[in-house]
Amino acid sequence: MEKNLYFALRSAGEIRQQLLDGQEVALVDVREEAPYATGHPLFAVNIPLSRLDIDVLSRIPRLSTSVTVYDDGEGLALRAAQRLQQLGYSDVALLQGGLDGWRSQGLELFIDVNSPSKAFGELVEHQQKTPSLAAEEVAALLQRSEDVRVVDVRRFDEYQTMNIPSSTSLPGGELLLRIRDLLPSAQTTVIVNCAGRTRSIIGTQTLIDGGLENPVYALRNGTIGWTLAGQTLEKGQSRQYGELSAATTARARIDARRVAEKYGVKVIDAQQLADWQQQSDRTLYLFDIRSEAEYLAGHLPGSRHVPGGQLVQETDHYASVRGARIVLIDDLQARADITASWLARMNWEVAVLDPEQAIAFSEIRRWQPPVPEAGLHPSAEPAIVANWLESGTTQVLDFTTSANYVNGHIPGAYWLLKADLPTLAAKGQLPAAERYVVTCGSSLLAKYTVNQLQSLTGKPVVVLEGGNAAWRTAGLPLVTGESALLSERIDRYRRPYEGTDVPPEVMQGYLDWEYGLVAQLDNDGTHGFRS
Repeated sequence: MEKNLYFALRSAGEIRQQLLDGQEVALVDVREEAPYATGHPLFAVNIPLSRLDIDVLSRIPRLSTSVTVYDDGEGLALRAAQRLQQLGYSDVALLQGGLDGWRSQGLELFIDVNSPSKAFGELVEHQQKTPSLAAEEVAALLQRSEDVRVVDVRRFDEYQTMNIPSSTSLPGGELLLRIRDLLPSAQTTVIVNCAGRTRSIIGTQTLIDGGLENPVYALRNGTIGWTLAGQTLEKGQSRQYGELSAATTARARIDARRVAEKYGVKVIDAQQLADWQQQSDRTLYLFDIRSEAEYLAGHLPGSRHVPGGQLVQETDHYASVRGARIVLIDDLQARADITASWLARMNWEVAVLDPEQAIAFSEIRRWQPPVPEAGLHPSAEPAIVANWLESGTTQVLDFTTSANYVNGHIPGAYWLLKADLPTLAAKGQLPAAERYVVTCGSSLLAKYTVNQLQSLTGKPVVVLEGGNAAWRTAGLPLVTGESALLSERIDRYRRPYEGTDVPPEVMQGYLDWEYGLVAQLDNDGTHGFRS
C-alpha cells in the first residue's frame, strides 16, 4: 500500500458509530466490482477508481460529504482519495487498515452486490412470513390451467432474457398500480417472480400490504429455483402490461397512500423541495420512478429516472450516501408512495413530491450524469482513425466495459482498466506506438485517460470522437473475443441469477447465501431496517 501523506484515517469503529447515529456516511470501495463482491461492509458502495471521474458526482453529489475510501491492499484508495480532493471533496479520509482494518475488528463482511436490499428482502420474508410456492407447485398450477397469473417484476430486458412460461412482464414499481387490470377476478391466484428472491418477496408483500384481495405468492427462489427444479424457461418473450384504467388507478392511489402513511412518508410541495435542495449540510437525491417513456415525455428538471422496483433493489447504487434524504416523483403518486414506503422501512428519510407539481415537468432530455471538466483534447473521427491504423503507427486503447469489448471492438484495440495504467506503464506492458487513440462506448471515460497516458508514455494521445458507438455507426469493421486484454476482466461481477448458463452449484450457493443474510444483519447491527 502506498504511504499516506495527506489524508486522515477513520477507523471501522468510527464508521460504525456514524451509521448507528444516523449520520451521512459515504464508505466507498474503490476496487473493481468483482473483488468488491467477494466481501465488503454492508453499507460500503462500489465506485471503482477506474470509473470515479464519471460516477462519483452523481452518487455523492454534496462535496462536503464525509467520504471514506478503502481497498484491500491494492494501492487504489490513496489514488482515489487524491482524485476526490482534486474534484473538490473537502472531507476525505482513508479507512484505517483498509478492508483488513474492518475484518480485524471482527465486523461483518457481505458478499455479492446490492447487499443491503437483498438482506432487507430476507428480513421482510422472515418477519412477515411472506407466502411463497416452490417451482414444482407453480408448475403444477400452470399445467392444470388453474386460474393463475404469473407476473415477472424484473426489468423488461431481464424478462426477455428468460422468463417463466406464460408470465407477463410487470416491473415491481408498477405492480400495485397495475395488477388489478391484469386479473380476471378476485379469485385469480397471483404468482410474483424475479430471478432470485428479493424482488419477488418485495413484490408479493407489496400486494399483500396494499390490500389486494387475491391469493398472492412469491415464486420461491425465482428463475433460479425454477431451473434447479428442472423446469423449462421461455426466452425472448415480450408480454407486457397494457393500458391503465381509471378505476384501477384510483384504487391503487388510495392503497399506496395508506401504506406510505403507515411508515411515515410525507407528501411535500415544491417550496419544501426547493428548501431542501438549498440545504448545504444534507445530501438530497431526486428520483423520478415512473416508466422511461413517461420520464422522457417530460420530467422535473434535475430529476433522475430510476424505476421504483430497481430503486428498492439497488438503493446503494443510486443513493450512495447512507443517511441522505430521498424525494420521489410520480404524477400518479401511487408508485412513489409504495416505493417510498419500502425505502422508509430500509431506514431512509424519504418523501413524495405532491403530484400537482407535475405541471413543472418541463424537461424532456435524458438525464446526464454530472462529470468534472475533462479538458480540451485532440479528437479524431472514426474514418481518420481507421486510416491511421492502416499506417501501423497508431494504437487504440479501449476503456469500455470488458463485456462490451468482447462483444465487439476495433481491430487491434487493447482493452484495459483505467486504474491499471500506471502499473502497466511501469512494467513496460503498454503496447508501443507513435500515437495512441483512446476510446470507450461514447469516449466519455476515455477523455479522462488522456493526460495520464501522455505523461506515462510521452506520446500524443487522441480521443476517438463518439467512441465505439460512432465507429459502429460508421460501418467500420469490428472483431469479437478476448483478443488483446491488458487487464483482468474484474470490472463486473457475474451475477448467479443472470442468463441461462450458470452452473447449478453456483445458483444453489447464491440461494444459500441469501438464506443466511438475516443472521448477518443481526451480527452487523447497523441497518435500522423494519419490515
